[in-house]
Amino acid sequence: MDTSKYVLVISHDVVGAQMAGPGIRYYHLARVLAREFPTILAVPVGSTLPAPTDFSVIVYNSGCDADLENAIRSARAVIAPALWIAQAPALAESQVPLVIDGYDPYIAETLVLHPDAVIHQQTDLTQAYLLGDFFICASERQRDWWLGLLEANGRINPYTYAEAPSLRRLIDVVPFGLPETPLQHTRQVIKGVWQGIGETDCVILWGGGLWPWLDPLTAIRAVAQACKQRSDIRLIFPGTRHPNPLLSGIATHNQSACDLAMELGLLDKVVFFGDWIAYDDWQNVLSESDLALTLHSDETLESRLAFRSRVLDYIWAGLPIIATRGDATSELITKYDLGITVAPRDVNAIAEAILRLLDTPRESWYERFDRARRDLTWERAARPLIEFCRAPRRAPDKIALGAHLGNPYYMKQMAQLQDECAQLRAERDAAQTLIKAYERRKVVRLLNQLRSIQARVRIR
Repeated sequence: MDTSKYVLVISHDVVGAQMAGPGIRYYHLARVLAREFPTILAVPVGSTLPAPTDFSVIVYNSGCDADLENAIRSARAVIAPALWIAQAPALAESQVPLVIDGYDPYIAETLVLHPDAVIHQQTDLTQAYLLGDFFICASERQRDWWLGLLEANGRINPYTYAEAPSLRRLIDVVPFGLPETPLQHTRQVIKGVWQGIGETDCVILWGGGLWPWLDPLTAIRAVAQACKQRSDIRLIFPGTRHPNPLLSGIATHNQSACDLAMELGLLDKVVFFGDWIAYDDWQNVLSESDLALTLHSDETLESRLAFRSRVLDYIWAGLPIIATRGDATSELITKYDLGITVAPRDVNAIAEAILRLLDTPRESWYERFDRARRDLTWERAARPLIEFCRAPRRAPDKIALGAHLGNPYYMKQMAQLQDECAQLRAERDAAQTLIKAYERRKVVRLLNQLRSIQARVRIR
């Protein structure tokens, strides 16, 4: 493989001044990869990323964009999100090694947001399962999920097993990370700036959106209970509008959260809602916060598989965290002892945790957060991806099996169906031959009858 060729990272979400989790992920993966390889980050129209110095950027309109297709064909390796694969035919046509990013459990989210779209997504994802040469995900839980998906689609076979019995050459974990550089506070953006929040108030941060599988309502109820004992508590939701306009119609808890805060008399007094913080100001928000929340409701498929990317930001900032038990990031909190985990919807436990953490001196957390920060950098997180890009290759089963790659049961069913179709075509062709032969004999008989009639007419 020509080492002068670039690695192409494709983001399906906007990258720029305002970013959600996917855009942040692909921005940082491109940044880390660019330390070792020429790198291009492909971003959708609507992105506002200024020209970076460490990697190149191309903007695409669709998966069939000519510039994007050319970039795919000339890359040493391509990294793309799983659900996006079906939108770019060039990925299926190209022989370039393809890394499928499966950090976002799409089906688990779609079952909540748009159940009718699940079948269509499963069709698109099946194409990704078969096209990938290497797969990455965000946690060992997700990896187990993906191993099941890949086995169901015939990708766990003698060829991939022989390459590595651990199957780490087929799929490995590349979670979210955090920067190696320390957090920097450049200007005041919350305390003393938002009306109703003083410079000495204690700010509780809810990072990210208010998606339906999360539980901001319990957070509001817990704060209502805790603020009876402390009048300086302020809960902020700074990200209520997704920066990608294509996702603006997704149902969230925005209205129900505002209604509850209003009902409890807390709106714009104790509970505050923002729009979406500019990425450059996110460090300032983190710096001005005193503790952070990540809560989901009852155990669901989404909570089982989710990796809450904002939790890594909390760790970067050294913010003590209150988290609902059950997802992979709550396990991180427990592993490094970075806060308190609670059962779903436990208002009393969350209120007590808020008061306890606010009374705990921040310096008592320093050593624990330092250890987590050393372990959880983007550079460490991306190691399996970097290793693959050093020596990108097509998956051995794709090379060996070609068009026969897939679940053996369905491939057998398809082969039988093809045989039946071939037999039906043969029977159709034979029938057409017989019909033509019959029609020729019929024509001959008609001609003979016509000649006989003509002969009788002449005799008369």
